[in-house]
Amino acid sequence: MSRHFATRRDFLQVATAGFSGMAFSAGKASGVRAAPAESQATARSTILFFLCGGASHLDSWDMKPKAPVEYRGPFQPIQTSAPGVTLCEHLPLLAQQAHHLAVVNSVDGQVNTNDHHAGYYHNLTGHRPDQSFVTLGNNRTPFPDDWPFMGSVVGSKRRPHPELPNAITLPHKPSKAPYTRPGQFAGRLGVQHNPLYVQGSHATPLEFTMPSLTLSGDVTPARLASRESLLGTLDRTRQGFEDALAVSRWSAQRERAASLLMASSTTRAFDVSREPSVIRERYGKTVNGTSLLAARRLVEEGVPFVTVFWYEDEKLRNKCKSAGGWDTHGNNFECLKQDLLPELDQGLSALLGDLHDRGLLDQTLVMVTSEMGRKPQIGDPRSGGASGQGRDHWTHCLTDLLAGGGIRGGRTYGATDRFGGYPADLPVTPADVTRTVYAAMGIEDLTAKDKDGRVYNLLQESRVIEALF
Repeated sequence: MSRHFATRRDFLQVATAGFSGMAFSAGKASGVRAAPAESQATARSTILFFLCGGASHLDSWDMKPKAPVEYRGPFQPIQTSAPGVTLCEHLPLLAQQAHHLAVVNSVDGQVNTNDHHAGYYHNLTGHRPDQSFVTLGNNRTPFPDDWPFMGSVVGSKRRPHPELPNAITLPHKPSKAPYTRPGQFAGRLGVQHNPLYVQGSHATPLEFTMPSLTLSGDVTPARLASRESLLGTLDRTRQGFEDALAVSRWSAQRERAASLLMASSTTRAFDVSREPSVIRERYGKTVNGTSLLAARRLVEEGVPFVTVFWYEDEKLRNKCKSAGGWDTHGNNFECLKQDLLPELDQGLSALLGDLHDRGLLDQTLVMVTSEMGRKPQIGDPRSGGASGQGRDHWTHCLTDLLAGGGIRGGRTYGATDRFGGYPADLPVTPADVTRTVYAAMGIEDLTAKDKDGRVYNLLQESRVIEALF
């Protein structure tokens, strides 16, 4: 989608982005019900770290060293700070933080297409993809009546942040248009609950911009200081898209947009250059590392839900036979060893350690997931079979990591079969994991109202994984 602020469509996006934390009809009037006394929910915020492309569970946290060589690969497991929890040898820094981790190895993320679009949708919403994913394939872009992203649900259930949106996503919106991944938007909850998207770059990893909040033309911060000028501009822009939002909501939308645009915390929270150099070095000089650092800053600002989508590096496209992320169709082991795992190891270990050092981990749930795992048998026909050393898509099983927010760390939950292909013990679904995120955040009321005022359940077929708390 074009990002020229002068268009009516983009000015509308300012209003909706700025108002994404406001609760309308999602759930009951108060938005959040206090957790019962016996509840161990302690999270005030969630940081979701999504490894775009489909991270290989077999080569990171669910290794099978006794499997035949055509399955196990060359990597070796290492001991960690948590007895009985092993990780890949190329995650030595994360291994030192394993006492914070609950490693959920038995996530059955099977979808009807075994592809990225459906995998995103399943793991971001907790809902199994419908038949449209089969019919439309890569043309199955987000629909207005999709089930909502878990971050949008959390945002809708929390009181509005005084200045920032309740759900923020960085450093990009996957994937490149027109193939935008479903599942990352508010869907049937309404566009007012969409996350605010913040853009980073590989070239300048310390800089973040908010395209939907960029002013151009004759609209300047000085003019925004005049309420009358802003409201007049919004009123003129309003013509032509009143169908996008109910007229009754317009005044609240435009006031929220003005508040967000003028708030000092809007820019302060994303200015990672304010951090001491030793902290920036700890996270790494990459856009993914600095995005995790920005996420920590947003948690400090009280934002309820922050998503970091791993930003693929196109320089790895040919090497890994992928878009440059975790979709390692070819050269899986070299891509992991030399590029992906070291960057993940530094950034994620820094986040966990930093949150703990600042006393924020108990009140911050950290979740790591992906749209799928990788196929147990090495060799993808698209990259030359066994000689190409790739792993194909595999939605039948993946691993999720959870830490903080009342989660008991230093343990694994569930197990897969001897090849790592299917859950074999304590199987769970993305719906169960999503429900557990809600539980950690103290969100029990999972009802919402449709446009006609009828109440429906946001995630009915699911259960909290109580043993993780």
